[in-house]
Amino acid sequence: MSGAGLSLCLASAGGIKALAVAAFTLAWTHSIEKVEWQEDWRITANGLELIEARVKGSGAGMEPPPEARLVGGWFRWKPARPALDEVTLGNSGAAGEWRLCTNGKCRTLSEILGHPVGTEVTTMRVCKQ
Repeated sequence: MSGAGLSLCLASAGGIKALAVAAFTLAWTHSIEKVEWQEDWRITANGLELIEARVKGSGAGMEPPPEARLVGGWFRWKPARPALDEVTLGNSGAAGEWRLCTNGKCRTLSEILGHPVGTEVTTMRVCKQ
């Protein structure tokens, strides 16, 4: 199966939404440090592939790894891990919502799913064809 035609499925609080995207950025604010974190993901036939991670600072369990490089105010690195079947996003309610960014525009998971996500878990995976 090729990567063409794959899409991202989000499931949370009984709602499911498919997004016709090949790649996206997942962004959030750390609940304790109030520091921005971003991850670039690609949708592949093998699953969700993490391409790059970035954080605007460090502290409280979010220290960048030794291979991270400071570029434009962000610590950036390329995690070496296999594609994942699914990614589970929890929400403590102590920080803002997860945001999913495509084509330069970011939206909260609540906006994408069309209902408040609150502290419900959201699962991301490649949609079944």
